[in-house]
Amino acid sequence: MRLLKPLTVLLGFLMLSTFNFAQAPSAPLRVAIYGLEHGHIAGFLPQFPRQHEVELVGIVEEDKELANRYQQQFHLDSSLFYPTLDALVEAQHPQALLVYTSVGDHRRVIEQAAQHNLSVMVEKPLTLSLDDALAIRRAAKAHNIQVLVNYETTWYASNRAVFDLINQGKLGDVRKVVVHDGHEGPKEIGVQPEFLKWLTNPATNGAGSLYDFGCYGADLMTWWMHGKAPISVTAVAQTDKPDTYSHVDDDATIILQYPGAQAVLMPSWNLTFSRKDSEIYGNKGYAITVGLTKLRLRYVGEKQESEITTDPLAPPQDSSLHYLAAVMNGTLKPDGDLTSLDTNMIVMQILDAARESVRTGRTVKLKPLPAN
Repeated sequence: MRLLKPLTVLLGFLMLSTFNFAQAPSAPLRVAIYGLEHGHIAGFLPQFPRQHEVELVGIVEEDKELANRYQQQFHLDSSLFYPTLDALVEAQHPQALLVYTSVGDHRRVIEQAAQHNLSVMVEKPLTLSLDDALAIRRAAKAHNIQVLVNYETTWYASNRAVFDLINQGKLGDVRKVVVHDGHEGPKEIGVQPEFLKWLTNPATNGAGSLYDFGCYGADLMTWWMHGKAPISVTAVAQTDKPDTYSHVDDDATIILQYPGAQAVLMPSWNLTFSRKDSEIYGNKGYAITVGLTKLRLRYVGEKQESEITTDPLAPPQDSSLHYLAAVMNGTLKPDGDLTSLDTNMIVMQILDAARESVRTGRTVKLKPLPAN
């Protein structure tokens, strides 16, 4: 038998070792959940057994009755539950935190997580006010953590397709955007009682539909405008169902003015049916999103519009858990994305100004964000 030369054997061994290393699955990201009072968690918990990139290692919930309800409903091990974040971190050493508290608790929880050098993903919107957003940004910078914001519409392929059309110049200069987001109302659709309680309290939700659904359009428009803030914000809001929503608005309209463009955001808890769609008009054509994957398009020179179906988004852009894992392992940078802190600082400028415009009945001119 012919003997292989030592160098050949060494090279072969190195190649085999490299192949095995590349093929070895990486350890899942260890994540914890803080809070169960945000009703979206009920649709989120079932995702974990199907995720290979993320492992749930603990849940912090001070309300024992609420914790017991979720434990029984989703057949969770009692060992997952902890009374405080400090206790959970000491026992489980999570790498990231998913926050499902009221919006009013976001700043407190993020600042606490930052003390543990834990990156955070919260449910939309980022927080209650621009002042809180600036404090969150300071904490993130001081502790070098990621702060991400999860929106359902981030994972719509139709919204990504609009972004691509804008970047490719197919729509021309964006002139007008109209964004519809809303449903029949949180009580009408039967959200959990703990969810309804804080949604209808301006101290814990910031406003009513103005914040709850206005944030979607503000987020999308900021992304489509490549991170530019509007010049001004004008908003009106009203309560059409005062017996149900006595302390917050249930319908609003927000107008954003940009150089050469306008956006009209139409958040509502007063629609006949749930909808999340947008109309984007440029000087070369328009695109109208229809659900998760469809677009209606028409370009200058065409006699009628066409409808296309886009491919679903591929991992890690297809879901919040895939996205979070990719950010944390360094394969994806969130800068300028729909989830990113820089984008959501602009979103908070818009929401804060919209609430002030409603209060005063005046247009609010935006100032540049402080550098720090």
